[in-house]
Amino acid sequence: MTRRRQPTIAQWVPLETPRLMLRDIRESDWDDCHEYATDLEVIRYMNWGPNTAAVTTKITGRWMREQQKWPRAIVNMAVEHKADGRMIGALRFAVIDKASLTCDFGYTFNRKYWNQGYATEAAGALRPLAFETLGLRRMVATCDTRNTGSWRVMEKLGMRREALFRQDIKAHDGWRDSYQYALLADEWRGATLAESA
Repeated sequence: MTRRRQPTIAQWVPLETPRLMLRDIRESDWDDCHEYATDLEVIRYMNWGPNTAAVTTKITGRWMREQQKWPRAIVNMAVEHKADGRMIGALRFAVIDKASLTCDFGYTFNRKYWNQGYATEAAGALRPLAFETLGLRRMVATCDTRNTGSWRVMEKLGMRREALFRQDIKAHDGWRDSYQYALLADEWRGATLAESA
């Protein structure tokens, strides 16, 4: 009988894309992180923020402590814009169910870098990580149904909308509805083969 492979988060950070570096957060990222975490447009559909200086310090400090250990189930990454060395956002990746080989992810980006393909590029680097490096089977992500930019990123990644959760998360303006998107390893491989044909 073949044993099912169990995913582990081995040390794979940093990940590089043509324009971005997904890496561990540094103390020097504080200003960049605080800039987007205090922007009311950036946090509009989130269940956190706007950050105070103390909250940003607490969060970045926690991320730096967590990144000292491997493996870990949740990995928070700074998204660095290679052209100017700035942290333009953050990406979270987590194995949420080892038994079903399922992961999820989320992202937040500085508004100055919206509508330029950076979220799609950064999150797109997680697909080969999840499905090839870690041998996972299913990737999911959720967003506020009103956050058109976020669910369009998921659709560009080849994910399909598979659920609507009613009033599942408390947002700034009350209980929000969320879409869940998903992508299976086989779907991603099939799309990758079709693109290369």
